Amino acid sequence: MTKIQNFKMYINGLWVNSESGKTIETVNPENNEVWATVPEANEKDVDKAVKAAQNAFEKSWSNLHPRERAKYLRSLADQLRQNAEHLGTIETIDTGKIFRETKTQANYIAEYYDYFAGLADKVEGTVVPIDKPDMQVTTTRIPIGVVAAIIPWNSQMLLTAVKLAPALAMGNTVVIKASELAPVTLLEFAKLVEKSGIPKGVVNIITGLGEPCGKALTTHDLVERIAFTGGPETAKHIVKNSAENLSQVSLELGGKSPVVVFDDAEQENALNGITAGIFGASGQSCIAGSRLYIQSKIYDDFLNKLIAKAEKIKLGAPMDNETQMGPLNSYKQLENIEKNIKATIEQGGKIRCGGKRSNISSKAYYFPATIIECENHNLPTAENELFGPVLSVMKFETEEDVIKLMNDNKYGLSSGVYTSNFGRGLRVSKAIRAGITFVNTYRLISPMAPFGGIKDSGYGKEAGIESIKEYTRIKTTWLNSSDKPMTDPFTMG
Repeated sequence: MTKIQNFKMYINGLWVNSESGKTIETVNPENNEVWATVPEANEKDVDKAVKAAQNAFEKSWSNLHPRERAKYLRSLADQLRQNAEHLGTIETIDTGKIFRETKTQANYIAEYYDYFAGLADKVEGTVVPIDKPDMQVTTTRIPIGVVAAIIPWNSQMLLTAVKLAPALAMGNTVVIKASELAPVTLLEFAKLVEKSGIPKGVVNIITGLGEPCGKALTTHDLVERIAFTGGPETAKHIVKNSAENLSQVSLELGGKSPVVVFDDAEQENALNGITAGIFGASGQSCIAGSRLYIQSKIYDDFLNKLIAKAEKIKLGAPMDNETQMGPLNSYKQLENIEKNIKATIEQGGKIRCGGKRSNISSKAYYFPATIIECENHNLPTAENELFGPVLSVMKFETEEDVIKLMNDNKYGLSSGVYTSNFGRGLRVSKAIRAGITFVNTYRLISPMAPFGGIKDSGYGKEAGIESIKEYTRIKTTWLNSSDKPMTDPFTMG
């Protein structure tokens, strides 16, 4: 039997249970056994966290010089590097993602805190060339206030960093809600926040369900900004909730990212990029390249090479360094994948490899790398986000045809283009309606590069120099430089 560990939330610099005493069980996807419990926050817990953040905002954090805030961010970055292996281990146990990736990502995420620490004192105002004599008008960027950050389970450290780092750099305070599917990683991260010396109340991390915890957080009247990553359906509820407090909202949602391989592409590079894009992290990524278009001239040869590569991917225990794909996080994902594959086959799709759950474990939800040929991209696996290692493949003839096909989807997060023709790469990347396009590469991140989508993939950008401004408001100041009194407003003519 797995020894169950009990974790607490981090509110106002203290480790606390929920007001109700209720807890949520979290499961290790490798064996589907409960390995930890976390508090199930209710409205009272949310209120405590938000008020702690508001108090810290008013009395300390927003008043610090940006360089002082930057020191705390760099301290947090150091803690991440020193504890990357431990944090990676916890994330692997809690999510099922392979340890090689979680450890590497935890270490790299430190770069985000260093990057935004460097920007903390670089955000400048302006002098407005005003049309009124004797008036000087300036604009400055001021912090917003309390930020609610809602984080999914699949890339917790990254999706926390792109919200928390710019928010803190600009003087805001934050309440983070961890996903109920894998909340422990962020509670372990809270220990690093504490070690970094960040003052109490500046960062608060709570755990709970969408109802009541998530709703209470996104409707709280002291929350000024909501930064959400997750699914479109939940996002619609959050947008409605934001009407209660008129908070600013940014949404990083799902994707059904198209990838195109032209007949002049360097094939080994394309094969590696496609494999990383859809089978990395077992396909549990919002930018997974799950729709593949191959030009007809190379279609059969390239597809056969891709199938051979996919069939060699090793499934196994997430902590094993030989493992290339771990289990799916939950039965809900497995059920959704199987339902969509079944419907696609009934409508004419053809499984070329994978397609059925693996039998390597009777306890975990392992699903092999799967490739399905589709006559068109209106079939379920080609149209719907599956959040798993399933690639739908289609044939195309011309550049004009494939641009139309790639844009014919409700999502618009990521996309990929493989070609040796520089001009074509430029043309197609400009024509694709997506927030991100990778040309001759895929699935890369950087604190310097903006991340975010369009259409049903949401709005707002995370990372990059412009994203830090989204955690500020513009304040206009009028200064009268004249020694003369203002004109009497009631004297006419």
